[in-house]
Amino acid sequence: MRTLRKRKNRLGNTLPLMLLAAPGLIYMFINNYIPMFGIFIAFKEIDYKKGIFKSDWVGFKNFRFLFRTNDAFIMTRNTLLYNLAFIVLGTCCSLFIAILMSEVTDRFCSKIFQAGLILPNLISMVVVSYIVYAFLNADTGFINLSILKPLGLEEISWYSEPGRWPFILTLVHLWKTSGYNSIIYIAFIAGIDKGIYESARIDGAGKMKQIFKITLPLLKPVIIIMFLLAVGRIFNSDFGLFYQVPMNSGALYSTTQTIDTYVYRALMQLNDIGMSSAAGLYQSVVGFLLVLGANAIVRKVDPESALF
Repeated sequence: MRTLRKRKNRLGNTLPLMLLAAPGLIYMFINNYIPMFGIFIAFKEIDYKKGIFKSDWVGFKNFRFLFRTNDAFIMTRNTLLYNLAFIVLGTCCSLFIAILMSEVTDRFCSKIFQAGLILPNLISMVVVSYIVYAFLNADTGFINLSILKPLGLEEISWYSEPGRWPFILTLVHLWKTSGYNSIIYIAFIAGIDKGIYESARIDGAGKMKQIFKITLPLLKPVIIIMFLLAVGRIFNSDFGLFYQVPMNSGALYSTTQTIDTYVYRALMQLNDIGMSSAAGLYQSVVGFLLVLGANAIVRKVDPESALF
């Protein structure tokens, strides 16, 4: 009887939480798990006359086509290097913003600042691309017309000079995502016992010492989890950032072409669903292996901070 009563109490406590999580779990199941059934498309040459299930099996032909192209090295290099820069710089910027926000004590100002930080993430990448275009347009852009020209400097044709775009894309990415990602760190900092800071202040620790000796060490588990999740997406790229923001300019492909944009362009030109499915499977498998490898390294260095 006592065991049955405990089970009923446990069910009564967890049922509201399960109902609360149900919409998100259903969405994740429909959006993330059901599409996994189509994994076999990566190994087929789709013939619309035969249908998906009766199309011919081609083994790893789609994967060979993906990586035998002349752009294979360029798109893989760009995808990896951009994501590495986004992980490192994005983490630093998010932590910096979170620490600054934790110092804002006025509740009204804190809400205003937080709303301003989230706003860029809510703006469509199409809108962002035109905001960037308003700055970089060769004839009427703000930078050329209002900064370079008055200073007597030579105007720059931004959309035909690929060497400048790694910095532009990184800056746009940080502006759009750092504020949103910092919310996780802000929430964790808010949960740190204020008595620890009071004790440190009494012992003579300044603000910088409190940050490096208290805040950052306590944030380490969260930073590691965010890092591991980001590593899992290292072979994926923000399609809107690399396609919309450069305005699909062919002159910029050497620094803006990623696996996602290449697959999209190939799909539009060749209508090859099998190859695009192979690219998606490749990204998922490599991301999964990277998460396992990164987590294994973390587990060896600091077992308590490992994700699993």
